[in-house]
Amino acid sequence: MAGNIRHQETIDYYLKIVWQTMANKYNLIVADFGITQAIGYLLINIDEKEGTTVSQAAALLGLKSTSLSRMLNQLEQNGLIYRELNKGDRRSVKIYLTPLGIEKRKQARVVVKQFNAYLNKHISEGDREYLMNLLKKINRLTINYKPEDPL
Repeated sequence: MAGNIRHQETIDYYLKIVWQTMANKYNLIVADFGITQAIGYLLINIDEKEGTTVSQAAALLGLKSTSLSRMLNQLEQNGLIYRELNKGDRRSVKIYLTPLGIEKRKQARVVVKQFNAYLNKHISEGDREYLMNLLKKINRLTINYKPEDPL
């Protein structure tokens, strides 16, 4: 790392702080529905008809399939999802929403839509477009980053 960089001067610091603040706000709101931000995000991204493989769900949440296992067990115990062997690939498992899971997903979607409407009301279209493009660029750069010197 070149020179003395304070954490408040790094891009990753602000990305982490903003995301953590947003996740905390979501958690406060969805706690009334008996779910967390991560659970709501997962429910929103499970395909209602086709189901979603565990590996797809893990990728959506940025987790390894094994790390997702505890959350899936909790969701299954709470009656929000059920799992079946993937008919197309017997080595993988698909996650499906139960009627209760569909209801919780609807609640989570309302929260996301309302929060994004609030943000859009306070952020100009130009700033929003710039931010989205910049975040996509940072993501691509992060994927392609290779340290010059091993630590």
